[in-house]
Amino acid sequence: MRDGPGERSLASQSISPVTSSNSIRNTLIVVPCYNESRRLDAAQVEAFVLQHPDVRFLFVDDGSTDGTFEILEVLASRHPDAIALKKLAVNLGKAEAVRQGVLAGLCEDPEFLGYWDADLATPLEAIADFRATLVANPRLIGVLGSRIRRLGANVERRALRHYSGRIFASLASIVLGLGVYDTQCGAKLFRTDSAFASAFREPFSSRWIFDVEILARLKRELGARELAERLFEFPLSRWEDVGGSKVTWRQGLLAFVELWKIYRGSL
Repeated sequence: MRDGPGERSLASQSISPVTSSNSIRNTLIVVPCYNESRRLDAAQVEAFVLQHPDVRFLFVDDGSTDGTFEILEVLASRHPDAIALKKLAVNLGKAEAVRQGVLAGLCEDPEFLGYWDADLATPLEAIADFRATLVANPRLIGVLGSRIRRLGANVERRALRHYSGRIFASLASIVLGLGVYDTQCGAKLFRTDSAFASAFREPFSSRWIFDVEILARLKRELGARELAERLFEFPLSRWEDVGGSKVTWRQGLLAFVELWKIYRGSL
């Protein structure tokens, strides 16, 4: 069954044991895409799925108007067991694209489910590190990528974006009451327990800082102390600031407004 022209539905591509080994596709990564035809590195995606038969991707095309969906169709046709597509008829924004992908992914009952930015600023190889952290620590509910500049790491970020990001992250940490260093890194992996599912049940009120809203919902579900014990920030060894970001100055300012609303409890 197809959900749209050329689209492969999750229902027809369930996460199941692969024929080549005893491993199963227990990890699903949602990748929201909006007009990413120039930034999406299809070759990197292909190389990764060939080397990691236990990871599956769901690309959510968020009403793209360029050739993004056509590129994704080719990827899915070449790797139907590893790549599924979901096409949204109109652009709903990254927050809703991620949420729609997560809800579809939960129907397949993976053990681990996360989301990744389409520009692959965080290399896909980090997925294995995130999952290994969750496997080694069964109490953890999630692993968050953290762009910490440090010796031995190659975290390339434009100075203005870095310092404005640090201001926002510090305020987000205060608002949440959690010692989180980097809320906005677009690489996160979670264990699919009831608290995680609950966090995605309702549409996000925030369009630009839904990552913070996810943590706020988890905090309401689990409490601040328990959540702090069940999240782990993974220091990335590599992160590259890819050009072509769709976040404008106006949207950046709106993010601070939305953070204030979260603080006031009105978002």
